[in-house]
Amino acid sequence: MEIEPGALVLVAYLPSPRDLEIARVLGWYRIPLRTAPKVVYVDYLAFYQASAFGEEHRWRIETFAPLRGVELTTRAELLRNEPNHPRAREEYYKLQLGPLAHLPHPIQAGRWRRVTFLYTTGELLSRATTLNDLVVRTEERDVLWKTLRERALSAGAYRAAELPEFPLDPAILTLLTGMK
Repeated sequence: MEIEPGALVLVAYLPSPRDLEIARVLGWYRIPLRTAPKVVYVDYLAFYQASAFGEEHRWRIETFAPLRGVELTTRAELLRNEPNHPRAREEYYKLQLGPLAHLPHPIQAGRWRRVTFLYTTGELLSRATTLNDLVVRTEERDVLWKTLRERALSAGAYRAAELPEFPLDPAILTLLTGMK
């Protein structure tokens, strides 16, 4: 599967192999509403793997999937075998996924990076070799911001007056992504 160059991609933190298996077999990924990025209506999700994936697969992106839908539910509804979990009643986005695909080559962080969410483009994801290659720079930032703004407005997540036409400061997009 190839990603269209202009596609909006959300790189999301994948804490464990169990979460990758849920995405692969059940076709969904969860994000707590309280920590979710501003816009979840993207074209694809790419998964940044945590240290739980072991020495050979940690701190890298190896897989991605097209986003098919978004719904709001509770953790208890998503993980029915954990009804007594401390966050069972909290709201979560359930991102419904198409089939998982492997990148032709993994995108490596090189060393541990705190990445919760990172917006990027299909073009950057297709050619990146390191996590830093995914960062949208210069004039591409304006295009990314406009796309994010349009998605947020079309999803009804915000009113136009709540979102500036362009970010006031280039650091705003970095804050939205959660990359440190």
